Amino acid sequence: MLDDHMMRTLKWSLEEDLGSGDCTSLSSVPEGLHHEGFILAKEGGVVAGIEVARAVFELVDPNVTFEAVMADGAPVSVGDMVIRVQGPARSILAAERLALNFMQRMSGVATTAHRASALLEGTPTRVLDTRKTTPGLRAFEKWAVRLGGGVNHRMGLYDMILIKDNHVDYAGSMTAALAGVQAYFEAGHDRVPVVVEVRSMSELNEALAASAAEGLSLTRLLLDNFTPDEVRAAVAHVAGRLPLEASGGIHLGNLRAYGEAGVDFVSMGALTHSVKSLDLSLKSHATLNP
Repeated sequence: MLDDHMMRTLKWSLEEDLGSGDCTSLSSVPEGLHHEGFILAKEGGVVAGIEVARAVFELVDPNVTFEAVMADGAPVSVGDMVIRVQGPARSILAAERLALNFMQRMSGVATTAHRASALLEGTPTRVLDTRKTTPGLRAFEKWAVRLGGGVNHRMGLYDMILIKDNHVDYAGSMTAALAGVQAYFEAGHDRVPVVVEVRSMSELNEALAASAAEGLSLTRLLLDNFTPDEVRAAVAHVAGRLPLEASGGIHLGNLRAYGEAGVDFVSMGALTHSVKSLDLSLKSHATLNP
């Protein structure tokens, strides 16, 4: 599941943390001592990053036995055992913090995505993430969004054309920006999906007219900072010609209103940029839920 980029990130992170060696464990824990450890949930949520933790322990010491008691994306309650490891005690201690750092962050993202998806239940709307991710951790955080029931937006600047307000302003108009996109494709560049952000109904109509005039197929329209009532009007106006996405100022408190307005997608930077990590801990003895 982990690609080369993710493995490079883990190796660099271990190098950052271990440096020349774990002097605390090397000095205080007897060489050759074998023990076990248990990663436990200290609060409820959705667990993610189990396979990342597995990779961390394997990188530190392949002699550590790793048992995933729960699967990525599973709900957890306080006291639940998530992972059990056995092996050299020094190796368990060396891998502990990095494994937990990734798991806690990813579980916080997955838990938030799950809450957002639950709020949209019964509506046609799915929740999307954004590029507002922690530098270097985007692939991990977007994986966590999927585990929580959300949907990934573009991964980066290379796999989708997303015309935003600044692109329109710099190009001079929506029409000019879309003409540039069509010329880009006609020059032989990959025909990646095209999403266009609009700030008003007039700009929405200009985007529809300009794309039709250029023979340019749009993937969807992004309604920027529309209120739920304005979204509802846009949904009726577009009448299924294109999927619609709402973005800007959307949070768990008003998310349901956007779903009830009938939009296809809602993108939320809050899925990744301001989540609280889920509290997990590694203990040398397990205290389990009854």
